Amino acid sequence: MAFGSFSEGGGVQPMAEINTTPLVDVMLVLLVIFIITIPVLHQAVPIDLPQVAAQRIENKPLLIQLALDAEGRYYLDGAPAGRSALEGHFAATAGRNPELHLRADRATRYDKVAEILAAAQKAGISRIAFVTEPPR
Repeated sequence: MAFGSFSEGGGVQPMAEINTTPLVDVMLVLLVIFIITIPVLHQAVPIDLPQVAAQRIENKPLLIQLALDAEGRYYLDGAPAGRSALEGHFAATAGRNPELHLRADRATRYDKVAEILAAAQKAGISRIAFVTEPPR
């Protein structure tokens, strides 16, 4: 006594319809959740801000371009400079929050680079970038 059999003799055709009721139920639940959450996402306080005509102040940092060649010579902003001029420039610009861009030759000794970093730290320069070239 089987309720449904797979035998060929019953003449029962398989059900060819897709039951879409669960799909519609899920979509309606998602729609209700979406409708409820949209007002929560927009919580702006209406404020009437004053209109003022002012110029925008660009706060760009002062850039110090320093190059160091293989022989240990310093080039400050493209011009040759000595060690004392370099330290003086660091001390003079330290109050304006400068950014040091250091370009060192591949054959430069590390102690020369370390001396520059120590002089910059002594002057109070904390933003230092090492400039390199991308591989060809």
